[in-house]
Amino acid sequence: MTAPYGTWRSPVTARSLAEGGISLRAPWRRGATIMWLEGRPTEGGRTVPVRRSPDGTVADLPGAGWDIRGRVHEYGGGDLLHLDDPLGRPALAFCSGADQALYVTLADAGDPVALTVPGRDRFADLRHDAARRRLIAVRERHPADGHGDPENALVAVPLDAAAGPSDGGTVLAAGADFYAGPCVAPDGNRLAYVTWNHPDMPWDGTELWVAALDATGALGDPVRVAGGRTESVVQPVWLPDGRLVYVSDRSGWWNLYVWDGTASRAVLPMAAEFAYPPWVFGLRDVAVVDGRTLACVHSRDGIRALGLVDVETGALRPLDLPFTEIGDLHADGRTLTFCAAGPATPNAVVTLDLDTGAVETVRSSVAVLPDPAYVSTARAIRFPTGDGAEAHAFYYPPVNPDAAAPPDERPPLIVRSHGGPTAAASAAYNPKIQFWTSRGFAVVDVNYRGSTGYGRPYRDALKGGWGVTDVADCVAAARYLADRGLADPNRLAITGSSAGGYAVLCAVTFHDVFRAGASHYGISDLEALATDTHKFEKHYLDSLVGPYPACRDLYVARSPIHHVDRLAVPMAFFQGLEDKVVPPDQAERMVAAIAAKGLPVAYVPFAGERHGFRRAETIVAALEGELYFYGRVFGFTPADDLPGIPIRNLP
Repeated sequence: MTAPYGTWRSPVTARSLAEGGISLRAPWRRGATIMWLEGRPTEGGRTVPVRRSPDGTVADLPGAGWDIRGRVHEYGGGDLLHLDDPLGRPALAFCSGADQALYVTLADAGDPVALTVPGRDRFADLRHDAARRRLIAVRERHPADGHGDPENALVAVPLDAAAGPSDGGTVLAAGADFYAGPCVAPDGNRLAYVTWNHPDMPWDGTELWVAALDATGALGDPVRVAGGRTESVVQPVWLPDGRLVYVSDRSGWWNLYVWDGTASRAVLPMAAEFAYPPWVFGLRDVAVVDGRTLACVHSRDGIRALGLVDVETGALRPLDLPFTEIGDLHADGRTLTFCAAGPATPNAVVTLDLDTGAVETVRSSVAVLPDPAYVSTARAIRFPTGDGAEAHAFYYPPVNPDAAAPPDERPPLIVRSHGGPTAAASAAYNPKIQFWTSRGFAVVDVNYRGSTGYGRPYRDALKGGWGVTDVADCVAAARYLADRGLADPNRLAITGSSAGGYAVLCAVTFHDVFRAGASHYGISDLEALATDTHKFEKHYLDSLVGPYPACRDLYVARSPIHHVDRLAVPMAFFQGLEDKVVPPDQAERMVAAIAAKGLPVAYVPFAGERHGFRRAETIVAALEGELYFYGRVFGFTPADDLPGIPIRNLP
């Protein structure tokens, strides 16, 4: 059937995507028992622990209604810990999304029991100090009056639930602005952990410390192993013999190092990233298989792969797997359990037998996959930025076996700008991208300068240039594809969330390439962000833009809200009303200013949503709303029966 681009009928509907899709993280295995965390849009976005028993039975743990969701740094992570009770049965310790308290429960009996008093404490990076029957965790304690920054510390929380809940645990280490990655040595006598201070972010400069644990469980004087203001050290793990493995970017790449108690040495120097920016706690890109073997995820040119590394020789044995995105490694003897996705396969909990090579998909994030004939796979591209540099992206052409466009028509292009901005676009299957490509849109997912996966110099290339460099790369990607006949230059749109939404607003305000934009909880006012954001990102803009208020003029110059007179294209805004990272005011002020100009503008707020949409009804409304918006402003009628969204100043 011949039909204009954008009007193709697709089996990848917004509702099937939202209701048939779940998020997966934190897989764990012991013997034949496998557990993981499952985020369910159809249940209000709650995150549920799930277990597959040795007999193959799959069940939720613990009882119905619990939501596991830590909120340290607002983004959370590291909020679930698997441990053994005194009888050797699997148990769970977790942070409740409802009250942020810590709870413990047997995996097969009883309701969770509170370990801490609900209130002003949040917890992350839960670790087990088995010798002392306690948890060690990062605690974020908020002021009682709700004003001012929270205090971060490492704390110990007794696992003796019968003693009643603790008031936040016992402080082990305090004084730094931030803590992460606590891990107890195999002999139980030392603790490793990571710290950093304002104005640095953890991918800029951190310090790795090791301190002795005495008989009472208190920490002795710590020794700095690695790190500093210009070196990012992340993800420490202990080897069975008491040596410490960590990832450092001192070479310009996040590579593996091992510390023997006296000195460190590089395990495997190479132009690859063995870690990911710790926006959340609990990232696991390294797992100990045995006394000299590590399982490691490493990224080159935006593609993540899995391999085994010999700590003694540095030899890397690549594992030939059909995945381009891998993370959350857990080793149980010679079996690895992790989350992974491929170019045509969605994220899943996967096990790998290192002896036989057998791969098993335990749980897929998508209930029903579309026919592969409808799947557009990523094509890695490099393109000139216009200022003598080069940037990266993944390009997806429109694909639908049931439709073809008129021969003289070129497809509308959606440029995706990822968040962070220190994050990365992935080449793995993304149903939200397939939603667009199967309807006749081309999509380009841009890894602009500042993205992770291409070494520290590429990541640092955004410093001082946020809102300029990243936006220039998104503009260059659109022009590159349009110049090659792969996109209609008159139907170029840009979309993004959070920092990606800021790129959207800058692109349509300060450039004249795009004909429409969609901002999902994007930033419009850098000055407001600098003065009204949470502790974790309070000084992030110091490096991305410049210190505030000394560089206030620069903040104003790069804030779209102050330059709406230059914006001349239709815009759509999608915003969670409970967002503490980018408050709704950032969108609402922009909407009012655009509407006052007489330009078409849509505003879709979502009650109960925070930074990132979790509920099925929100995901459906945002996707269908954006499609409806493009149809109206580009002059085509989607095949979908869409409810529509209100667009002001558009007949």
